[in-house]
Amino acid sequence: MSSQTITVIKGDGIGPSIVEAAIAVLDKAGCQFNYEYVDAGLTALEKTGDLLPAATLDAIARNKITLKGPLTTPVGEGFTSINVTLRKKFNLYSNVRPVISFKGTKARYENIDIITVRENTEGMYSGAGQVVKNEGELAEAMSIVTREGSERIVEFAFELARRENRKKVTIVHKANILKSTSGLFLKTAREVATRYPDIQAVEMIVDNACMQLVMNPQQFDVIVTTNLFGDILSDLCAGLVGGLGMAPGANIGHDCAVFEAVHGSAPDIAGKNLANPSSVILASIQMLEYLGMADKAQKIRAALTDVIASGDRTTRDLGGVHGTTDFTAAMLERL
Repeated sequence: MSSQTITVIKGDGIGPSIVEAAIAVLDKAGCQFNYEYVDAGLTALEKTGDLLPAATLDAIARNKITLKGPLTTPVGEGFTSINVTLRKKFNLYSNVRPVISFKGTKARYENIDIITVRENTEGMYSGAGQVVKNEGELAEAMSIVTREGSERIVEFAFELARRENRKKVTIVHKANILKSTSGLFLKTAREVATRYPDIQAVEMIVDNACMQLVMNPQQFDVIVTTNLFGDILSDLCAGLVGGLGMAPGANIGHDCAVFEAVHGSAPDIAGKNLANPSSVILASIQMLEYLGMADKAQKIRAALTDVIASGDRTTRDLGGVHGTTDFTAAMLERL
C-alpha cells in the first residue's frame, strides 16, 4: 500500500495553498504516497487551452485515486462544469458528503454526524433535453432516473451504513409530486431497504427533510437521495457544522474515486494566506478511509479536532486570526 500514487489537482484560487497544506499533513502522518500533479480548471485553460487536458484524464484513470482542490469553471456559453464532466467520464455515481461537529467552530449545532449520499450522474443534472424555445420565452430540462442508477446508489448508502455501524438511512424524495422520476427512485429504494433488515429505513419528502434538518438534525444518520436534492441537502448539512470550509466530498465509482474540498476557489482571498485548509484535509481523511488506512485517518482527524477545539492558530472563519501556513504548522506539530 505504501507505494500508492495519488493524482493531485491543486485547482484554482486558494486551491494550491490548501492542497499543499493537506499533502504536508499526509506526509507528516507517514502515509508515504507518491504524487502525480496535473492541471484542471482555469490553470489548465491558461496553459493548454483546455479545462480538462487529456494528460489529466489519463492520470486520473491510471492512478484511480485523485485529491483535488476547488476548480473554477468559467461562467458562460460552452463551458461544462468540470466536476460534472469528471463524474460522467469516470462514472463516479456516488457523492459522499460527511459532516461532523467540531468543537471550536462557530456552528449553530453540536453533535452532528450526518453522511449525505447523493446520486451523482442522473436526475436533473443528467444534462438531457436542455432547450430554450420561442426566443427565450420557454425553457425545458429533462430529469432522467433509472432503476439501475437508483438501486446502486441506495445499495451504496446501506452498505456504507452497515460498514460504519450506523443505524438509520433516510431516503429523501418528492414522489408525491414527481410521481414518475422520484416515484421510481422511492420504489427502488424500498426494495433495496428490505435487504438490510439490520438498518432502519425512513422515508422523507425533501421539503420536510429540510425543515427537520434545521429543527432536529440529530435525528439523521445517513441520507440517500437523487442528484439535485442531494446537492442542496449536503450544503444545508455543511451549514449545520460551520459551513463549506468544514465539509469534504468524495466522488466514488466502481474502481475510481475523487476526493475534494467542496467549497469554491475563493479568488478574492487567493494568494493572501487566509484560507482554511480543513475541507481538503477532511477530504484526505476520507481518501485514507477509502484506502483502508483507518489508523492514519484517525491520527489526522484527532490532530484537526485538537487544533480547532483549542483555537491554536485557527483561521478567521474559525474565529482565529491566523492564515493557512500557521494553521498547517499547528497540525504538523500534533502529528
